[in-house]
Amino acid sequence: MEVTDIGNKEEGKIWHRKPTPGKGVLVTVVRSAQQAKTVRFLHVAFDTTGESFLAGDHHGNIYVFDISRNRFRLVQKTGQACTALAFNLRRTTEFLVALADYTIKCFDKDTKQLVSWMRGHEGAVSSISVHSSGRYAITTSSDTAQLWDLDTFQRKRKLNIRQSVGIQRVFFLPLSNTILSCFSDDSIFAWESDTLFCKYQLPVPECGPRISYKAFAVTRDGKSLAAGGRSNLLHLWCLDSRQLIKVVQMPTQVRTVRQLEFLPDSFDGGASQTLGVLSQDGVIRFINIHTCKLLFHIGSHDDAITTAAVSPNGRHVVAIMDNGSINVYSVQSLTQELNKPPPSQMAVVSGGEADQDLSNLKVKVRSEVIQRPAKTSGRRTRTKVLRPPAGSTAEDKENELPAGLNKKRLVALLKAFGEYPAKYRMFVWRSLLCLPENLAAYSSLSDKGLHSAYLTLHEKYPIKNHKLQRGLQRVLSALAHWAAIFGETEYLPLVAFPFVKLFQNNPMLCFEVVATVIVNWCQHWFEYFPNPPLNILSMAENVLVHHDKELLQHLLDCGVTSQVYVWPLLETLFSEVLTRDEWLRLFDNVFSNHPSFLLMACVAYVICCREPLLLCSQKQDFEYFFHHRNNLDMGAMIKETYRLMGSTPADFHPRNMLSDFTPLTKGQYPVFNHYPEFIVEYQSREREKIRLQEMEYLHERQEVSALRTDFVRQKAEEEAYYAQQELLRKAEEQRRNILAQEEEKLTQQRAKLAAMKRELKMKELQLLDAARRRFLKHQQDLRASQIQRLDQEISRKMELRERETAAAVQDLEVRQMELEAQRKRLEQHMLKEQERVGREVEEELELRMRKAEKEGSGYTQLHHRTDTNLQTLEESLAEACQLGLESDWQREVAERLKWVDAEQERNRQKLAELHRKTLTQEERLADTMRDVAGRKWDEVTTARAQLQEQHQPLFSADTDGPTQMKLRPPCSSGLPHRPRDTAAAGAGDDDDDDDDDAVGTITSSTHTSPAVEPISATSSKQAGNNMVCLNSSSPSHSISTNFSLDRGRAQLDSSERELLKEIRELRQKLAARAREAISASSLSSVSQ
Repeated sequence: MEVTDIGNKEEGKIWHRKPTPGKGVLVTVVRSAQQAKTVRFLHVAFDTTGESFLAGDHHGNIYVFDISRNRFRLVQKTGQACTALAFNLRRTTEFLVALADYTIKCFDKDTKQLVSWMRGHEGAVSSISVHSSGRYAITTSSDTAQLWDLDTFQRKRKLNIRQSVGIQRVFFLPLSNTILSCFSDDSIFAWESDTLFCKYQLPVPECGPRISYKAFAVTRDGKSLAAGGRSNLLHLWCLDSRQLIKVVQMPTQVRTVRQLEFLPDSFDGGASQTLGVLSQDGVIRFINIHTCKLLFHIGSHDDAITTAAVSPNGRHVVAIMDNGSINVYSVQSLTQELNKPPPSQMAVVSGGEADQDLSNLKVKVRSEVIQRPAKTSGRRTRTKVLRPPAGSTAEDKENELPAGLNKKRLVALLKAFGEYPAKYRMFVWRSLLCLPENLAAYSSLSDKGLHSAYLTLHEKYPIKNHKLQRGLQRVLSALAHWAAIFGETEYLPLVAFPFVKLFQNNPMLCFEVVATVIVNWCQHWFEYFPNPPLNILSMAENVLVHHDKELLQHLLDCGVTSQVYVWPLLETLFSEVLTRDEWLRLFDNVFSNHPSFLLMACVAYVICCREPLLLCSQKQDFEYFFHHRNNLDMGAMIKETYRLMGSTPADFHPRNMLSDFTPLTKGQYPVFNHYPEFIVEYQSREREKIRLQEMEYLHERQEVSALRTDFVRQKAEEEAYYAQQELLRKAEEQRRNILAQEEEKLTQQRAKLAAMKRELKMKELQLLDAARRRFLKHQQDLRASQIQRLDQEISRKMELRERETAAAVQDLEVRQMELEAQRKRLEQHMLKEQERVGREVEEELELRMRKAEKEGSGYTQLHHRTDTNLQTLEESLAEACQLGLESDWQREVAERLKWVDAEQERNRQKLAELHRKTLTQEERLADTMRDVAGRKWDEVTTARAQLQEQHQPLFSADTDGPTQMKLRPPCSSGLPHRPRDTAAAGAGDDDDDDDDDAVGTITSSTHTSPAVEPISATSSKQAGNNMVCLNSSSPSHSISTNFSLDRGRAQLDSSERELLKEIRELRQKLAARAREAISASSLSSVSQ
């Protein structure tokens, strides 16, 4: 068998040399970590091909082993132990791992990537079942089962149960959509996976012992179910008929079924017939469920199996051993019963007599009918017991052993080979010793816990293996609870240790083996307790003196008694002087013979070692010799033992003094009282008293130790306190000096810092002053630029105002020129009109002169009416002209003064005051002009009156010829005229319009006085040719009456021009003052 240590390798070969055909174990895989520690493998799972399998170890590493390619590879490091594995997914490169943190992860073995992470369980996942399609999976824990969709990795369903009923396992049936759920109360339900509809429930057997199902297995066709539990019975169910069809009883060595696995066969069509049963002893027994024949088994007591997996093709079995390694088995090498083609269906009929004996064709199968379970058909359920073929005779009945073994044959086999096969040794021993396997009785002893005598066993007998140490304590405690003397026997650990080492995985068997050895092979050992068994030692000495007197005499001469050369061998059962294999060979013979064989073996050991013993002379040498291993031929020693057994006389043969082998009773262990009870009780009381005294002493010692510790601690604390105080004083002085130095340095630093602060403050002030100056300069520059911009704006506005004023003055001058021209045109028009009217008047006068007498009075009225109409026309024309000029002037002034701001409002009072003054002056000027005009009119009136007075005699002298005299009116008599007040009002209508005043003055000066009455017809006729025009330059008859009015008109024109000039100067002064007020208001607004 090849052993492969994968260690920390990530890939490599499974085996380095191809396994030879016929070997059951192809390879053993172990994994060693640091410091030669072995990492245990926990779970395995095959893929669909059956040629590769997954394996997870305790450290969370997942390996893939490919048997066909002889390769292994590390595919994942999860960091925690796995609790279940599954490999048969739809995507063949993916696998599921249930971890110790209750989660399930899906990984890809090729890319080593995490595919999904599924959570939901609150307990450890014990199994993973994948549907045959690979799409769904069921994970089972102790409290729930969950159905997962492996395409989306989402949970579809969850099975919850009551707390009182736990889940054993939930799994898919092969080739169907049925889910089986198995509970701790032995109930089994079948569900439809799509709808989760309960299809049926398997009936629970009402009679017979309760099995408490723990393990389940289903055939590949999904028609048969095998179930087992805490019993050696297996139930076989037919899922088609839903009936219990068979109950199979396993051998008595099987007490609990841990795992069931069907072994596929190539020719069974999926109806597997071979079932593998893993029991509590770590052995998997493969049986045929139809014939109930034991085909083969794997594993042993020494090399126990904890779990296993069978490949789908039935070629390999992978088992995880108790030591954590993996064994790969070849099924073809283990048995030839599998994968055989079915026998030929052709039958040949041979002739013969009808009464031919057919007894040799019959096969008898032992069976016993048991009561069928409730709700089953009328068929009987048979229980088949695995038994060897009946081949024993009646005379060998006393040699019959349990499990179908025969003691006589075993002894013959032992004598032939010298030992039993190592593979079956524990099984043979259990049969030879007829162990009752009283589980309940042993449980009652083990439940009492550790015995007080063995609480400190590890101090006296230190063992590196803690598991072995605890097993030894449990066995010894059970023996002490069984019999009080075993709590006082000092050499009992030496007797029990080799058996505990052999049966460390099954403490009950170990206890029963030790108890059987004590009852049979340790007879009369405790009669002289607490002294060695002198009677047994005397028997050995009698045998030795009979067979080798010289050696006994040499021992006596050296002062060596049987307590030196026999008792060390008996109290250790040869475990100190023999190796493991030698000891096993010896006890193969001891258990197969009479209890006296052990005593004879001691004598044989001494006789076989007589040569080195004869050379020893010191007692210490003898003591060392019988407590250490020596070179000895084990076969010769056993032969010598058999010779002594046969050649020793019956008088002192130990067989006559020791009883025959007596097995332990079933149900309850026998009472063991072959010892002086008063001594044991006295010793137990003394031991208890000593124990109490020791406890009290230990308590006082602990108190004293605590007091001493407190005293030492207080003393140390006091010394430490004084030392600390001294250190503190020195440290205080040192720190005071350091503090003074630091204060001095600090003072210097503060002075430097103050100087630096002053410098910084000065620099800061300088910088602030410079910044302030820059800011003030900047502000001054900004203010200067603003003032400059304002000055430019003011100058621009002043220039604009001047230009506008100049334009307005030009416009006024143009208007004045236009008015002058208009006045001249008006004068011309008035002159023309005067001429026309004069002509009309002359014509009318001529007409009236013709009608002098008839129409004298009518002519006067008509002349008056004509003058009134002309005057009205002139006034309306003058007023229209005046209104047009005033409206034009006001419109232009309003348009030009729109841009004036609201700030000029406060200057309006000053302007109004100036305006009032101007109006006053204008009124004064108008009054002056009216006075002048009045004086002129008075002069003209006076002149006309004088003229009329001068011409009156002429009118009276010419009264006789009025029709022949032609009266010529003066030049101004036909012109329309205004009264004095009208002229004054016309002069003062508008104080702003100088041209209107001028026109009014001119008009007033040109109008004739209304006081001039028309000349009567008689006067006209009398004046006749003597009338002269005032404006005419023709000579008159008198020099005093012939004067011209041009001088007064020139004076009026000059006075009018002077007034217009004064008005223009006043307006310029008002405009300048307004500009100054506007500039002052703008400067104040800018400064604000």
